[in-house]
Parts: sequence; structure tokens; C-alpha cells
Amino acid sequence: MAHNPPQIPSFKLVLVGDFGTGKTTFVKRHLTGAFDKGHRSTLGVEVRPLSFSTNLGEICFNVWDIAGHEKWSGLRDGYYIHGQCAIIMFDVTSRITYSNVPYWHRELERVCETIPIVLCGNKVDVKERKVKPGDVTFNRKKNLPYFEISVKSNYNFEKPFLWLARKLVGNHSLDFVEAPALAPAEVAIDANLMNRYEARLKKAEAVPLPEDEDDL
Repeated sequence: MAHNPPQIPSFKLVLVGDFGTGKTTFVKRHLTGAFDKGHRSTLGVEVRPLSFSTNLGEICFNVWDIAGHEKWSGLRDGYYIHGQCAIIMFDVTSRITYSNVPYWHRELERVCETIPIVLCGNKVDVKERKVKPGDVTFNRKKNLPYFEISVKSNYNFEKPFLWLARKLVGNHSLDFVEAPALAPAEVAIDANLMNRYEARLKKAEAVPLPEDEDDL
């Protein structure tokens, strides 16, 4: 009698954020390809399955990489439907991309309601960042996890996926048992600098939130 292979749990992950924040490159780092230097903007949506091996078996995120460009905004609702989790990405070298995070959050909540959402600040390998660790407060207001990542250097690449996997499976002992096969790092990460950022983030989290600002 033929045994059916066990079903790999898969989840629809909606990836949103402004144009140019590195969403598509983030997805392409994983298995499916290298750092894409000649990247054009996403037309509408691209869907890619990303699989991870965990101590509880395989898990797959079907990542809906949604165009950040304004001209695609009319189609987005259709892409959000049945989303089970989301990543909002901004670029720490561009203030406007962080200013637009509340917009993306509202969009997701309007269609998907209460799905787990992770906030990611990309490009922390760039020394002259405009959005400092202490500037990032939106995640605290909305009780979202926040990860600083660098797609170019693979820094913290797996963190958002691991947090979402644990949340979706409902098991905090879930761990990735092997590192995802990533394209080699494009730039070397400055470990000391990353440690300083981490320390600043922890320090910033202890500071009371400003009360007068709406959303940001």
C-alpha cells in the first residue's frame, strides 16, 4: 500500500512595503536565487514558495511579494485575501519608507484583520542609516516584533520567518534545524556595529512611547 507523503504545512505570507525597500531581493536570497542587482520593480505580485526545515518537520511560506508602487494599489486587496501572516518592510536608509509603515499596516488589517505581522528594517549594512534604532516605535505601538535585517549580507534573514512559524504553529520550541540555503553575502556585516544597534534597540524599548503622535 502506497504511503502518502506527509502534508507540509504551508502558509500564505503577504510581503508589503514601499517600492525599493528590498522585498523581492529578500525573497530571492533564499534558495531560488542570488542577490539580483538588475532588479526591476515587481509588476503586481510575484508568488514564491520558501521552505524551511524545522525540528517539527518542513514548513513552507508561500510568499506573495506585492508591488509597492502606487499604480498597483487598486489590485492589492485581491492579493491580501486569505493572507495568514505578513512582513512589512522598510529601508533604514530612507525615512519615507518608515513613514509609510502605518499605511501598509492599515491596509493589511483592513483585509486580513488579526494575522501575525512582523516589521523589518532592511539595509542595516549601510553605515549612513537615516532611521536609527531609537526612531522605530511603530512596532511597540502595535505590539509587533521588529527585526533589523540586511538582505545583502544575509544578516537576521531567518528571524522573521522563525517568529512567524512559531506563532502560526503555536509552538515556541519550534526551531530551524538547518540554515536556509542562501546566496553568498554581497557585503560583509560589521558585527560590532550590529551589536551596537541591538543594544540601542533594547535601550530604546525601555523608553516610554511619545503620546502625542498619531501612529508615528
